[in-house]
Amino acid sequence: MTGFEITGASAADMELLRTWADREGWNPGDDDRFAFAVADPEGFLVGRRDGEPVACISAVRYGAGFGFIGFYIARPDVRGRGYGIRLWRAGMDRLHGRLVGLDGVVEQQANYRKSGFRSAWTTMRYEGVPRPGADGGDGIGGGVEIVDAASLPFARLAAYDRRFFPEPRDAFLCAWTSLPGRTALAAVRDGRIEGLGVVRPSSGASRIGPLYAATPEVAAALVRRLAGHARGGEVAVDVPDANPAAGAVATGLGLAPAFETARMYTGPVPEVELAGLYGITSLELG
Repeated sequence: MTGFEITGASAADMELLRTWADREGWNPGDDDRFAFAVADPEGFLVGRRDGEPVACISAVRYGAGFGFIGFYIARPDVRGRGYGIRLWRAGMDRLHGRLVGLDGVVEQQANYRKSGFRSAWTTMRYEGVPRPGADGGDGIGGGVEIVDAASLPFARLAAYDRRFFPEPRDAFLCAWTSLPGRTALAAVRDGRIEGLGVVRPSSGASRIGPLYAATPEVAAALVRRLAGHARGGEVAVDVPDANPAAGAVATGLGLAPAFETARMYTGPVPEVELAGLYGITSLELG
């Protein structure tokens, strides 16, 4: 494979990765790359043929024992020439010794199983404009208040996120919730955080993720309120079937299935609060 090398991604490469992901139909957030770079600056790899980018992968390290694979793409005109598998091996080598997760598209799941991954749950992307609540509003009550997440101490938001993710990711979460153009809302009851959602602009439906909630009613209220900050009110949420209530919320809001992946791991499924996970943060970084 003369003339092929693997390097870390530059800022320009990160924008290219977003473009490639968009062409695959994944609809990444417009500015996700800025938070991605904070998560693990060395976790994004690009394969170059004679200096020209032809393939990419992300292999992001979290804490001491977890990693996540994403952005596994070979340019369509060079597929079948071995560039992608070279990137795959480099990414997995970077995460050697860790439990590794990914969100695999249907077409690649058999290949991931050959590499030692096993399915934990199916994730379905639901899209559309949410129906209003019965009172014409967001349908929340019971002493729950929805507030700007930025009004809460960040340490409390980070502690809440750790209930739903295998390792701390404070720097990433800080960027993810505060980048310009996106909105982060928290549901609070008696001073306790009982929900968190972030909506961000994308080339298609605005993406919501993460979406955490103590109850289906809180999850639905957050989606309705976040949709008010989305272009045209249309949103997309990646819903894990490991929480059956999450799919019921999405369909109850009138959202329609659009895109399927599978959460897969190389080892035991991490112990997180699946009952409160209504939408994953990102297909690329978990």
